[in-house]
Amino acid sequence: QVQLVESGGGLVQAGGSLRLSCAASGRTFSRNAMGWFRQAPGKERQFVAAINWSGTTSYADSVKGRFTISRDNAKNTVYLQMGSLKPEDTAVYYCAGRESRWTATDHVEYVYWGQGTQVTVSS
Repeated sequence: QVQLVESGGGLVQAGGSLRLSCAASGRTFSRNAMGWFRQAPGKERQFVAAINWSGTTSYADSVKGRFTISRDNAKNTVYLQMGSLKPEDTAVYYCAGRESRWTATDHVEYVYWGQGTQVTVSS
């Protein structure tokens, strides 16, 4: 059974940092694209960042320069380093995996999903 388990969420003040982790089990994702999405109450799920099999990354404009996605294939884990956090970054953050090597920004392109971790940024 494939599982993605996020951790690292919490409450942080504006301007602060958090690092989210997504540990995969049940299969290796070293040759697959992985992504992070977020969903705030009453809003649609939104693309945040993605990384392909070779380490090439892509970001939403709203987080570019503040967030960094990375992966450790030996640990089958993907990370999202978040800095200069703003109240509008408050959301549940989800880790997702594709069957493809290449990234995508549409959540429907991702097959595997974690349960989500809450990030709350106070002003």
